[in-house]
Amino acid sequence: MANLKSIRDRIKSVKNTKKITEAMRLVAAAKVRRAQEQVIATRPFADRLAQVLYGLQARLKFEEADLPLLKKRDVQKVGLLVISGDRGLCGAYNTNVIRRAETRARELASDGIGYQYVLVGRKATQYFQRREQPIDASYVGIEQIPTADEASMIANELLSLFLSESVDRVELVYTRFVSLISSRPVIQTLLPLDPQGLEVSDDEIFRLTTRGGQFQVERERVPASTQALPQDMLFEQDPVQILNALLPLYLNNQILRALQESAASELAARMTAMNNASENASDLISSLTLSYNKARQAAITQEILEVVGGAEALK
Repeated sequence: MANLKSIRDRIKSVKNTKKITEAMRLVAAAKVRRAQEQVIATRPFADRLAQVLYGLQARLKFEEADLPLLKKRDVQKVGLLVISGDRGLCGAYNTNVIRRAETRARELASDGIGYQYVLVGRKATQYFQRREQPIDASYVGIEQIPTADEASMIANELLSLFLSESVDRVELVYTRFVSLISSRPVIQTLLPLDPQGLEVSDDEIFRLTTRGGQFQVERERVPASTQALPQDMLFEQDPVQILNALLPLYLNNQILRALQESAASELAARMTAMNNASENASDLISSLTLSYNKARQAAITQEILEVVGGAEALK
C-alpha cells in the first residue's frame, strides 16, 4: 500500500507539472503572435527609411561622403553586442548564442584583436560576469516585445563607443528566427556601416497560424520598394547632412529588428521546450499509471491469496 501511495503521489505531481508546462506553452504562443504583430506594425517605417536611403545612395557616392559612421579604421578592438534572454526554460536558445559569442571572442583574441561586450539579457550578463569578461554595458529587463526606445538606448551606447574610438568595429551576435523549431545564432557587422549593406532587398515577415490543432509558422516574402528619388527633387539641406541624420535611424532599425528576431526565437524555443515537456509528462503519466495498475493488481492478488490461505487454515 505504501508503494501504491507513492505512485499515486508521483502521478499527481507529474499532472500538476504538465498543467504548468502547457500553460507556459500557450503563453509563449500568445507572445509570438504579439511579436509578429509588432514586426508588421514597424514595417512601414522600415520600408520608408530603406526607400529614402536607397534614393540617397542613387544620388550620392557613399564612398565620397565623409561620414563618421561610414569611416573604416584599422581594427584594434571590437565591440560585441550579444542578445540573449532574461529567463530560461527555452531549450538551448541562450546557450547557443552565448557559445557563438565566445567563439567569436576567441577568434578575435587569436588574431591579436581586443574585444569588449555589450550585453542584452540577464542570462548573457550573468554568464560573462561570472567569467570576469570585459563588459562595457549590460541591459536586462528588455521586454519580450521589444520597443524602439529600447533599441535606441542600445544604439546610443554603441554609437558612443564607436565615435569615441573606444572600439573600431561593432558586431552583433543574435539569434535569427527561422521557424518554430529552428533558429540559429548569427553575426552581423553593425559599425562601420557598409554601403553595400544599405541596398534594399526583399524582407520577410512571419505569421503564427494553427493547422490541425498544431502551431506553425508561415513566412511571407514582402517585396520592398526600390523607387529612386525624383531627379528634380531639391534638398533644403546638403544630402550628406540628411544621410548623416538618417544613418543612426538605420542603425536603430537594425537593432530593433535583431531584438524582434531574438524575441521570436526565444518564444519559439520556449514553446518547443514546453511542448516537449508536456509530451514527456504524458508519457511518464502513462508509464506510472501502468506501474500503479500492476502494483494494485499484485496487491489485490496478494490479499486474495491471504484470505484463501486463512480459510484453508481454519478447515
